[in-house]
Amino acid sequence: MITTITKRASIALAALTAAAMATTAVSAATLDEIKASGTIRIAVANEIPYGYVDPNGEALGAGPDVAKHIVEQLGIENIEWVTTNFSSLIPGLQADRFDMVAAEMAILPERCAQVIYSEPNSSYGEGLLVPAGNPKGIHAYADFAENPDLKVAIMAGADQLEMMQALGVPEANLVTIASNADAISTVSTGRADAYAATSLTATGLASQGSGVEVAGEFVDPVIDGNEVRSWGGFVFAQGSTDLRDAVNEVLAEFKQTEDWASILTGYGFSQADVDGSSHRTTAELCAAE
Repeated sequence: MITTITKRASIALAALTAAAMATTAVSAATLDEIKASGTIRIAVANEIPYGYVDPNGEALGAGPDVAKHIVEQLGIENIEWVTTNFSSLIPGLQADRFDMVAAEMAILPERCAQVIYSEPNSSYGEGLLVPAGNPKGIHAYADFAENPDLKVAIMAGADQLEMMQALGVPEANLVTIASNADAISTVSTGRADAYAATSLTATGLASQGSGVEVAGEFVDPVIDGNEVRSWGGFVFAQGSTDLRDAVNEVLAEFKQTEDWASILTGYGFSQADVDGSSHRTTAELCAAE
């Protein structure tokens, strides 16, 4: 009898928990509510140059700098910056821990099923962080599929995982790390032979630590006949369409200015990256096979 009651209580508790989670997932603040409170919560994943908070507590990067302009234009007085792991960005939106993500997160179909994106704010290609001198001559993601002795590090939740899987890299050749902060030590100590990330991330890491460098003569991955390029945008919970639409309106105007282009190039984006940000729409990227 006690066992039966316990089981019933457990079932009831599970049902209540599921209901609470479902409620939380759709309880994102509306634009009017954010304006009324005067504060918007924006998350970054501490990735240079996409979105990070410096030692003085200032949010910087392509995402935050553009977001600051957008928030000002929307008449929202304050920004509460939230730092979290990259893999926690989407769950955090779904749990209403913040209202918006400014991490230049790549727009991918599987993510579009979970959250909603602004139109692209940036575009960027891929790269590799390798030990100084690149002793194993690694120049492409495909090298890890062709050589079973090579190991490559990837960040948890990053889209490089899907790229490696599509290229046929064995699971045993993948080393998962929690954040970019772990990449330099992972590569320099030989735990992995390289770290796969965007070219901007790899370049930024190489400038921070000794014993590592960016792989020269890098060959862009080609998957299903297409050269890989990513498009990053601002991200919102499924119920935040009014906030997303308002951000899109301001972003479209800002992208026509030199100030917007200067923000991106100031963080190391090339002119090709700047121009490329407008070559695809979010609808196209979300529907891509």
